Amino acid sequence: MHRIYGRLRVWVVVLAVVLLLGAGSLVLAADAGADRAGAVEVAEPKTLLDTINSGGLVGYIIIFLSVVAIALTIEHLMTIRRSIIMPPDVLAEVEECFEKEKYDEAIAACEGQPTFFTNVLAAGLARVNAGYKQMEEAMAEAGEEAATGLQQKTSYLALIANIAPMLGLLGTVQGMISAFNKIAVSTAPKPAELADSIQLALVTTFLGLFVAIPVMCVHHFFKNKVQKIILEVGAISGELMARFRPVE
Repeated sequence: MHRIYGRLRVWVVVLAVVLLLGAGSLVLAADAGADRAGAVEVAEPKTLLDTINSGGLVGYIIIFLSVVAIALTIEHLMTIRRSIIMPPDVLAEVEECFEKEKYDEAIAACEGQPTFFTNVLAAGLARVNAGYKQMEEAMAEAGEEAATGLQQKTSYLALIANIAPMLGLLGTVQGMISAFNKIAVSTAPKPAELADSIQLALVTTFLGLFVAIPVMCVHHFFKNKVQKIILEVGAISGELMARFRPVE
């Protein structure tokens, strides 16, 4: 348990560092642009908010996706845990019922607190009179259904990690089209006239990568964690049900 919390703290620190570095990069980029503009003419320096606003609608969509990713991460940290999916008190109660061969009470304990582990175990115990093969098939079916639900739950992070850079690329294309349109209608456009379009292209690209990289790391963390929990549930439930296996 301490090891799991330690890993969570590491990932939270990594995510925080990435966010701080990204925010710092935006500030430096805005300050650098203000310094270059100030060398030619006096202009108000751009703030971090101004730089983000220059990303336009695409930038706002990427920021919204980052908020969704943070919410999903917090939800996964609270729900994708061994103590939630396989509660120690329920496991101890079920093991005690198995030792006393009180299988009806074990089923009641599982149904009283439905989780991944208890659903798999209850599916097998419900077929106790049908034979071990039927019990094994029922557990496999319930386990596959629960595992698919967990994997689909974490897949939304992967979706955000894939969509964010594509939106950044969309913003890049939008900015370049805008810049070339300005060049087409003007024989000698000034750099300041193209600055907004170029900044749109760069800011959206930066935001897309800034969101995608940490979200991808978080997704792989939860993906591996889910896989580990699935294997652990299968091993423990299989060990409990081994007593019903016929002797060859």
